[in-house]
Amino acid sequence: MEWKNIKWKPIEFYVFKLQKKIYQASKNNNELEMIRLQKILISSKAAKLKAVRRVTQDNLGKKTAGVDNVKNLEPKNRLKLAYSISLDGKASSIKRVYIPKDKNEYRPLGIPTIKDRAKQYLALLALEPQWEARFEANSYGFRPGRSCHDAIEAIFIAINQKPKYVLDADIQGCFNEIDHSVLLAKLSTFPAMKKQIKAWLKAGILEDNVYLSVEKGTPQGSLISPLLMNIALHGMEQAVIEFMKSLKLKGPDGKNIIKRRRASSINIIRYADDFVILHENELVVKSCKEFIQNFLLNLGLRLKDTKTRICHTLYDFEGQSAGFDFLGFNIRQYPIGKYAVRKTKVALNFRTLIRPSKSKTHEHFNKMKEVIDKTRKTDVLLMELNPKVIGWARYYRTAVSYKTFKWLDNLLFKALLKWQYKKHPTRSRRWLNQIYYHKKEKRNWVFGLKSPKNNELISLKSYTDVPIERFIKVKGEKSPYDGDTLYWSLRLNNHPIMSGNVSKLLKKQKGLCNFCKLPFFPTDIIERDHIVPLSKNGTHKISNMQLLHGHCHKIKTANDRKLM
Repeated sequence: MEWKNIKWKPIEFYVFKLQKKIYQASKNNNELEMIRLQKILISSKAAKLKAVRRVTQDNLGKKTAGVDNVKNLEPKNRLKLAYSISLDGKASSIKRVYIPKDKNEYRPLGIPTIKDRAKQYLALLALEPQWEARFEANSYGFRPGRSCHDAIEAIFIAINQKPKYVLDADIQGCFNEIDHSVLLAKLSTFPAMKKQIKAWLKAGILEDNVYLSVEKGTPQGSLISPLLMNIALHGMEQAVIEFMKSLKLKGPDGKNIIKRRRASSINIIRYADDFVILHENELVVKSCKEFIQNFLLNLGLRLKDTKTRICHTLYDFEGQSAGFDFLGFNIRQYPIGKYAVRKTKVALNFRTLIRPSKSKTHEHFNKMKEVIDKTRKTDVLLMELNPKVIGWARYYRTAVSYKTFKWLDNLLFKALLKWQYKKHPTRSRRWLNQIYYHKKEKRNWVFGLKSPKNNELISLKSYTDVPIERFIKVKGEKSPYDGDTLYWSLRLNNHPIMSGNVSKLLKKQKGLCNFCKLPFFPTDIIERDHIVPLSKNGTHKISNMQLLHGHCHKIKTANDRKLM
């Protein structure tokens, strides 16, 4: 058998069918059946082939080599790897690299060998559906089918009808500080899987040809690390609710602040290692902060003092300004006038607004200025700026962002004006206007360049071109492994970062890949393809476009080249 001749459709069906059964067994607390199905899955050829395809073809970071110095594999070697991998309890050292995090901070990444990556994805295929059935509803980070926008919408729902106090917290070095013994105890899996995960945790780090042993933490950069981090922090929400039930706080009138039936009124919303706790009483939030600190100590973790604070959503509190930043958004409530009461069932004297945070807005524009300053050619400048403009605007399209978009459009116009003067110091303003600015669809002063081939205008995108749309949060504890493909394909279609053309094609294809006819999974790589290739006089029109999986796109492109 050759790699190119593998029939992937039955493989995908087989693997997903087992994953759905694992999910249901875990949901029903049927441990023996769940473990039996997991063992069948990790020993199957189908799962091993899928794991190898994931790390050699679908993984966007596949060109980064580990200590084995192997970046990619030839098709014949992929088959050899697929038939040789198993969860044997062995692991190679990981390679340490650093990537920029903040201005003066770097994030350490651990890059496993290509064999360990395949083994990790094999383990992930079995463990993820098990834990997706158990994870708490308000955990959103690094989970299939959930995103930052779900967490932001959950916060909006929690505070929209009532101002609340907020514990805005961040866990310091979460990935690097997790206690191994506590994590392994929480895994709740069979011995072979636990032995393999322990081997990955204890594998050690190779940095500048120096071996460093590891006693705590999960290496960032490996496929299974996000799941292990979520497993370690699992139970935080339930623990806080149980703590609330036992908490006895009395108000000025001597009565209990918290009634047992209202103990669940507290909101804990977590995205990976960032989380917020919301409640209408400040004493409750302060008590929860102490409880969370003790909860994290048991995991070997602690809160980051510089990024942890208690504030209020509507008023200034103890020197802290109203509102807070979370996942790049600023969440705050504003008082409204006496006669401008909101049209709700209950009259409210405030309005909840979620906007792009000022720090992220300034950071984004500074990056745009860097691109403008270092680029000389107009066509290259447009190619660099347009994806950044549209990508940033799509991320914030669910917030109250129109004024921010207008402000950024204005700043970008001024920055490009300076760029023109710098590039053409001897030219007049009138000449620059004729060359760089055009009229397009009832809009004047559109920065762009006319193509010398067909005189077609290639213009700079505007932030305000992206319409503001309300986001709908994921339902409760739903998971892609529950088998409701219609629900998940619709959510994928309506996701805010999805472009308009991709959305239209998803509707047209009913959420299915046009090549393999399998539904798109939330974590799949989706690529646009020309039905008739450009080399055969195909066009860029949407009628000549289709959506394919990343690996399906490569096969289709290879077939097109053969027919040329």
